[in-house]
Parts: sequence; C-alpha cells; structure tokens
Amino acid sequence: MSAEDTDADDADEEEEDIQYFVRIGQTDLDGTKSVERSLTELNGIGHRAARIIADEAGVDRRQVFGRLDDDVIDEVVETVEHFAENAPAWLTNHRNDFFDGETTHETGNDLELTRRQDINRMKMIDSYKGVRHKRGQKVRGQRTKSTGRSEGTIGVNVEAIKEEQAEAAEEEEE
Repeated sequence: MSAEDTDADDADEEEEDIQYFVRIGQTDLDGTKSVERSLTELNGIGHRAARIIADEAGVDRRQVFGRLDDDVIDEVVETVEHFAENAPAWLTNHRNDFFDGETTHETGNDLELTRRQDINRMKMIDSYKGVRHKRGQKVRGQRTKSTGRSEGTIGVNVEAIKEEQAEAAEEEEE
C-alpha cells in the first residue's frame, strides 16, 4: 500500500465520522460548517452570540460542528437553551416580558411566535406602534416623506404633463 492509499483511507474515515446534521430544538444545523457558522443559521443566534456560546461550551469556534463528540454537541445544545441565564441582558432578544417581566432569549420557531404575539398585543391595545403596524407604516421613527411608499405613483411624470399641454395647445389653435 502506498502513502496515497493510506491518506485516502484516512479521509474516508474522517468523512464517515462527521454528522451532516446537528439538531438543536426544531432546527437542523449544517454539520459540515464551523461551530460559529452553524449556530448563526439558528434564528435568534448571531455571530456574537455564537462566539459566546462556543466559549461557554469550551469548544473552538472554528472546529467543524459535525466532527465534535456527542457529549460536546450536547454541551453546545445545553448552552444554547440556557443562553439567557449566562448572557448579559443587553444581548438577549426578548427583554422584560409583558406578562411575567422575565428576560429570555428566544431561538428557532419560538422567536417568530413570540414576536407575532407581541405585535398582536400592540395592535389590540391600540398603542402607537400597534396602530403603525395595522396601517402598514414604518414603526420605529423612520422618515416616511420620501421612502416606504407602497402606492404605484412615486413622483411627477413631467414628460406626460408636457405632452398633454402640447396636445391641449394644438387643439386650441384649431
């Protein structure tokens, strides 16, 4: 057996060891990417949060996620689930809940569900933001004079006006 054959066998063994999908919550993450990249695919986890999660789990963020041992993957999953307890409040995405006042960090489908519930509550109580959501207008204080227009006409078509005036002038001359 040559050195190339043994290298090919080692590569085959390495590819067999990789988990192509790592499941966290209800989301399948890509196991062929690094830990940091894979975690950012999860809704509610950005680059900064992914780095903090990898550090807390004691994992090198540049390692391939699918090549980690099962117990290390379980540690990462556990860290993601309890992220709000260990992270600073300014890094969480659902601060001071309306009903219980707790600060949580929602991930996956829970993030979209919580966001939709918050918007519906604002609409029901007719808060300023709720009214803006109902009307389909900008909510966070952006300018609306020149942007965010949903109607078809944006500006004045000067050429069409000039053509109409020219036609009107020709009709008057006749």
